[in-house]
Amino acid sequence: ERIERTLNDERFRDVALLGLRGVLAAVFVFHGAQKLFGIFGGHGLEGTAGWMASLGIPFPLASATLAGSTELLGGLALATGVLARLAALPLIVTMVVAMATAHSGFDAGAGGIEYPLTLAVVLASVAIQGPGRFTLPTIVARLAPGSPLESATSA
Repeated sequence: ERIERTLNDERFRDVALLGLRGVLAAVFVFHGAQKLFGIFGGHGLEGTAGWMASLGIPFPLASATLAGSTELLGGLALATGVLARLAALPLIVTMVVAMATAHSGFDAGAGGIEYPLTLAVVLASVAIQGPGRFTLPTIVARLAPGSPLESATSA
C-alpha cells in the first residue's frame, strides 16, 4: 500500500516525466548535432544528405537540415520543458519517416524499426502527459512571477 501511494504521488509522476524528457533530450540533441555539425562521430550535413540521397529521400540537403534541426531543437525543448508537448510532435513525425525510409524489419540490431518506434511511443507519452512540473518555465515562474516564459510549459 505504501509503495502504491508513493507511485501514485504526483511528485513521483513529475520525476518520471523529467527522467523521460532527459533521456529523450540526450538522444535527440546527440543525433541532431551529429547530423548538423558532424560531432559525436556524425557525418555532418553533407554526409547526412549523401546518406539520405542514397535512400532516395527527396531534397536530401534540405531533408538533412530539417531532420537535424528538428532533433536538436526538439531535444532542447524536451530538456527544458519549454513547449515540450508541441516539440514532441515533429519528433514523432521524424521517427515515422525514419521507420519508413531507413529501417526494415523489427530488430534494431538488424536495422529494424524497434529503436525509432520506441522513441516515437515515449514521445507520444510526453505529448499526452505534458512535461510535468520540473521545467525551466516553472523555475522561472518561481523566481520571476509574471515572466512570459511562465506560460510556455502548457503547450
